[in-house]
Amino acid sequence: MVLANFEIGIIGAGDMGMLYARRFKQAGYVVNICDTPDRFSELQAKHRHLGLNILRDGYAVSRRSDFIIYSVPAVNIGRIVEEYGRATKVGAIVAGQTSVKTPEILAFERHLPDDVHIVTCHSMHGPNIDTKGQPLAIIRHRSDDLHYKMAVEALGALESRVIYLTYEEHDRITADTQAATHLSFISLGTAWSLQGYYPWLNPQFISGINNVKVAMALRIYASKWHVYAGLAIMNPLAKKQLQCYVESMTTLYKLMVAGKGQEFRDLVHEAADFVFGRERSRKKILLDDDILDQLSLSQVPKEQGRPNSHLSLLSAAVCWYRMGMSPYDNLICQTPPFRMWLGIVEYLFCHEGMLEESIETALGDRYTQAEDLVFYTAVTGWGQCIELGSFEGYRERFEKTAEFLSHKLGEGKDLSTMIIKKLTDRDEAS
Repeated sequence: MVLANFEIGIIGAGDMGMLYARRFKQAGYVVNICDTPDRFSELQAKHRHLGLNILRDGYAVSRRSDFIIYSVPAVNIGRIVEEYGRATKVGAIVAGQTSVKTPEILAFERHLPDDVHIVTCHSMHGPNIDTKGQPLAIIRHRSDDLHYKMAVEALGALESRVIYLTYEEHDRITADTQAATHLSFISLGTAWSLQGYYPWLNPQFISGINNVKVAMALRIYASKWHVYAGLAIMNPLAKKQLQCYVESMTTLYKLMVAGKGQEFRDLVHEAADFVFGRERSRKKILLDDDILDQLSLSQVPKEQGRPNSHLSLLSAAVCWYRMGMSPYDNLICQTPPFRMWLGIVEYLFCHEGMLEESIETALGDRYTQAEDLVFYTAVTGWGQCIELGSFEGYRERFEKTAEFLSHKLGEGKDLSTMIIKKLTDRDEAS
């Protein structure tokens, strides 16, 4: 049901802002949207056919809209709300679409009038995935019952799977699910870039769960850098997990090169027992090998493949073990990258033969140890950048790697979308 005489405003006409605008318009709402004033003419020419009210700036959107959504980078949320918040229509509902809610809520509290209701949200997926059936966090922060129900009703146009959280719960869960996940995928890309080779030409990345690593790394690098920088740098809870992931990898790598095989095995199996249980069986979060092998960018015949230590996946399990957390507790707010990440970690640890090959390769294959040194260097480099809170450093590292991988980013994004769709279709059929 569409709320009568209810206009929805979107400040920020980036990929997510336009995804929301299209969905609300399709549902029958009047949609007012803007970006920076210098893009006004461009947006009119590009999106006039969609039937949106394209306005010059956030003042125009805020003055006439009943539900205003700030769809802007987390790093800019404070400045933009300070600029336009004062123009918010009396009694309107305001939300944000940032992936980190603590700075967003602080900006709303500081710059919005007292007669404004705050019911914020977060679609926990990227703009290239349909909102239908995907997780949507709705956060009631300051609102009476009537306006809260109106916000929930309006967001129902997205047809998403709704999770109700506080902003503190949201930031804890996103830190647990996304921080180390993103760090691992972006570090893989940086390691490939540092060595000057493409994973689809490397015999260590040609099949099964390696296809997921490659596809998801390319998917992330095909996106906007600020999406990942905001979560990593601005979420205070993320840094704890990032530090633990780096420390877990450091421990494992030092045991590898020091020849401390038994200690390495003991730590890996302790983590396995804690995260997946002593009687491990395949839970099938991910797809079967025969399907994964079809969804591949690799140009190397499968029979020419080399074993992989999967140090990135071993480190994830050790990190969860050391933090005393079960990744399955956070599946309620899973994002596609986290689901893929947990799926391939689970796949490795629930296949004893594959896990044993991983351990043997880590401990005895000098070629793999050399490859892992570069990956370890990439992880620690990203960790230091995030620890310093350097948005500019993050951007430079991200864009340099994205440029190296640029000719395959579109294909990688399409491949990862196919994998995600197959997962979604399987869930709906089960």
